Amino acid sequence: MEHAFGTGTGLLTALVIIVIVGGIAGWLAGLIVKGGGFGLVGNIVVGILGAVIASFLLPRIGIGLGGGIIGNIVAATLGAVILLVAIKILKRA
Repeated sequence: MEHAFGTGTGLLTALVIIVIVGGIAGWLAGLIVKGGGFGLVGNIVVGILGAVIASFLLPRIGIGLGGGIIGNIVAATLGAVILLVAIKILKRA
């Protein structure tokens, strides 16, 4: 049976890439927004959520970072920074 990502191996590869990009983006966002890291799982979650935020927000404001792994990491990091800043603001309120 073929999925949207192709075969089962393609799906596994996509998931591994998502986890790696999410981990890197979450770690970078933790460095940019002071407050320390969130551990491996926390960084991955923050990075993946950041990627979702970036994929929604960046095209709407006319920012395109192109394809490729570096572009994905940069976009996910930007989204993760937005997420962490929003959380910081909400915690203060």
